[in-house]
Amino acid sequence: MKFFFCLSRFSMISMMAGKNGSLVTEFVLAGLTDRPELQLPLFFLFLMIYIVTVVGNVGLVTLIGLNPHLHTPMYYFLFNLSFIDLCYSSVFSPKMLMNFVCEKNTISYVGCMTQLFLFLFFVISECYMLTSMAYDRYLAICNPLLYKVTMSPQVCYMLSFASYGMAFVGASAHTGCMLRLTFCNANVINHYLCDILPLLQLSCTSTYVNEVVVLLVVGINITVPSLTILISYIFILASILNIKSTQGRSKAFSTCSSHIMAISLFFGSGAFMYLNHSESVEQGKVSSVFYTNVVPMLNPLIYSLRNKDVKIALKKVLI
Repeated sequence: MKFFFCLSRFSMISMMAGKNGSLVTEFVLAGLTDRPELQLPLFFLFLMIYIVTVVGNVGLVTLIGLNPHLHTPMYYFLFNLSFIDLCYSSVFSPKMLMNFVCEKNTISYVGCMTQLFLFLFFVISECYMLTSMAYDRYLAICNPLLYKVTMSPQVCYMLSFASYGMAFVGASAHTGCMLRLTFCNANVINHYLCDILPLLQLSCTSTYVNEVVVLLVVGINITVPSLTILISYIFILASILNIKSTQGRSKAFSTCSSHIMAISLFFGSGAFMYLNHSESVEQGKVSSVFYTNVVPMLNPLIYSLRNKDVKIALKKVLI
C-alpha cells in the first residue's frame, strides 16, 4: 500500500522529537473516565467493539481480495475503506483498553507524536476515500455507458494515491507544528488518545501557528470532500429522478444507499464532536467515542448487510 512509504518517511519526524527542547519525555492519558466502578464494564464493551471492528474489516478486505466478481472500482474503494478503518481503530484502541485496566496509562513523547500522526493520517484518508467513492457512484449512475472506460484501474489507483497523499500532507503539517512546541511540566492528556486540541492545552509556548494550521488544514479537508460529495449527489439525485420506472429508480438508489449511510455516520459524528462547543471536555470525550470507535465498526456491517453482491460472495465462501 502507498501509505507504507508515508510511514517510513514519518520516522524522520520521530527523530526530531528529541531536538525540540521539550522537557516532557512521556505523557499520561487520562482515559475516558476516572470512575472505578465503570472501568471493567467499559473495558469489556470497548473490547467487543474492537473485536467486531477487526473481524468485520478483515473479513471484508479478505472477501473482496479473494472474490474475482468483486474486483470492480466500487469494491476497490471499499477494500481501501475497510483497510483504513482497521488501521484507524488499531492506532488508539489498544492504549484505550489498557487505560481501563492500568492505574496509570503512559505513552512516550515519540509514541504520542506517532499516534497523533497515524490518527490524523487515517482520518483524513477516510475523508478522501469516501469522496472517491462518491465520485465513483456519480459516474456509475450519471454516465453508465462510459463508466468502465472513465473509471479505469489507473484512475482508481490515482484517486487512492491522492487520498493517501492528502492525508500524509495534512498529518505531517499538524505533527510537524506539534513537534515545535515545548511541553514543560503538565503531561496529563485529558483524553484517551493523543489528539491535537488536548495536546495544545499542555504546551507552555505559543500555539498560534498550530491554531492557524488547524484552521487551514481542517478547513481544506472538510470543504473539499464535502463540496465534492454534495455536488456528486446533486447530479446523482437529478439522474435518479429522471428515471421513469419505479424499479429503475429503486435500483439506482440502492447502489449508493450504503455509501450515503457511511458518509452520514462519518461526517455527521465528526461535525457533532468538533462543532458542538457548548459541551464540556468530559462530554466531548464521550461524544468522540462514536466518531473514533463506533464508525469503523459499523462501516463493514453497513456494506455487508445492505449489499447484495457482498452477501452472495459471503455465502459462497461459507458454503
